[in-house]
Amino acid sequence: MRIRYKKWARPELEACKFYIDNPEELRGKWSEAFNKKAPLHIELGCGKGSFIAELASSNLNINYIAVDMVDAMLGLSKRNIEKAYLEKGIEPENIILTRHDIERIALFMSDKDEVERIYINFCNPWPKPKHRKKRLTHTRQLMLYREFLKKNGEVYFKTDDDGLFNDSLKYFEEAGFETIKKTYDLHSENIFENNIETEHEKMYTEEGKKIKALIARKM
Repeated sequence: MRIRYKKWARPELEACKFYIDNPEELRGKWSEAFNKKAPLHIELGCGKGSFIAELASSNLNINYIAVDMVDAMLGLSKRNIEKAYLEKGIEPENIILTRHDIERIALFMSDKDEVERIYINFCNPWPKPKHRKKRLTHTRQLMLYREFLKKNGEVYFKTDDDGLFNDSLKYFEEAGFETIKKTYDLHSENIFENNIETEHEKMYTEEGKKIKALIARKM
């Protein structure tokens, strides 16, 4: 998703207590970045942050990392997180926002971080064959995630794109994941315990598009 430059985003992020600008420094030590020990989940490509804001503020027993690479997106995420926590009268102590290129995720995540769950929501489908290795669910990327995902750790994936979804089923198998649940119509067959809609999900659903989703487990 393209988004206009927001001059306020960088100053707000730099002043934000739950934003980290140099995630490489925490590689293998992410548990130390939070106030308390808890299972670690990560969203790759958090966008405007409405999903992670609701998820993290509703699950205070889990620590969350939300990653994007665009300051404007992260600035909006920061504001949405603050709003969600404020409405519930709690502090955002179980979430960290950070900026990084997800294709180079090995630079800031390692096997010592032991992530239990990864969320990938409506990532760029990169439909042209020459660009498909850029997909966040491509086999090459999934092999990187395996390094820091715990045994039996899971990937939760949602998309509106048929081609991306069908190809991703193959990618997960190639990368040694087992797809334990899948659906081609999430809103008719909810495979998640509590589905939180993203901005894209709401938009595509209003357009009449079916939402595809899966849960894949590291074997």
